[in-house]
Amino acid sequence: MDTKVLVIGANGQLGSVLTKELQKKYTIENVIASDLEQRESYKGIFEVIDATNQQRIQEVVERYKITQIYHLAAILSAKGEENPLATWDINMKTLFNVLEVSRKNQIEKVFFPSSIAVFGEGAPLINTPNDAYLNPATVYGMSKASGENWAQYYFLKYGLDVRSIRYPGVIGYQSLPGGGTTDYAVDIYHKAVKEEGFSCFLKEDATLPMIFMEDAIRATLELMDAPKENITVRTSYNIAGVSFSPEEITAEIRKLYPDFKVTYEPDFRQEIAARWPKSIEDTAARKDWGWQANYDLKSITEIMIQKLQQKYKQDSRNKEILMF
Repeated sequence: MDTKVLVIGANGQLGSVLTKELQKKYTIENVIASDLEQRESYKGIFEVIDATNQQRIQEVVERYKITQIYHLAAILSAKGEENPLATWDINMKTLFNVLEVSRKNQIEKVFFPSSIAVFGEGAPLINTPNDAYLNPATVYGMSKASGENWAQYYFLKYGLDVRSIRYPGVIGYQSLPGGGTTDYAVDIYHKAVKEEGFSCFLKEDATLPMIFMEDAIRATLELMDAPKENITVRTSYNIAGVSFSPEEITAEIRKLYPDFKVTYEPDFRQEIAARWPKSIEDTAARKDWGWQANYDLKSITEIMIQKLQQKYKQDSRNKEILMF
């Protein structure tokens, strides 16, 4: 039987890139993207789904005979603190709906993204281990920590093959930031390429774990491809990319843009970042499914600058065409 994939939250930073890679892997006809609305530029099969509506997910699963679900829809850390109760309700209800539909329809595999936001002051800040104590200080982190336990519960009780990764901050050129505490590390490249000043909401020495989009996508696909018997962690896997601070990323950008101006105006997001790990230990992912990051800060910066230069040049050409 063909693999039929449903991506919930396909318009997001991770979802928009992952959907394209899944289309390459399984063909465009076997990947069904979904979100609250369809992007005009989207190419492929798209279904509008509000993931708080379990019946709507069920309808799409039945119609396309779905065998795998990637559940990426969630309100992120910084955005979530603006409306914590709604964030909890949405993040948890959508997860329960996916788990229940998957259980009832005997879905082969489910992917649930977690985050370094699950860690709090109870975890070591350096080389945070996979089994560190979780006491998150944001509602987003609380929802992810709870989601990890529910993923494990559905595996132990129902045999549902749920797999998960704790993503560090994801850096990519494909889309704009989506409301996370690590999003400065995407926005800063946009400002540099546009030759604008950048105001950073974190302190200059606020080191956090990050990962390049290409590594994040590859990690996801490698985890989902791993034999079921290899998966020893049924909560969520740590994966390490590269750790750096705002002053370090700024120094790397200034090798290409020497006059790039950065100021620091820490806000509530600095308090969130201060409780998160500075670096991640990922032995379990390396051992169980061969995880290994490919990109460091230098290569990330070079690619981000190159791709964004191309993007803004193309945008400028398109505007000139429209003017005529």
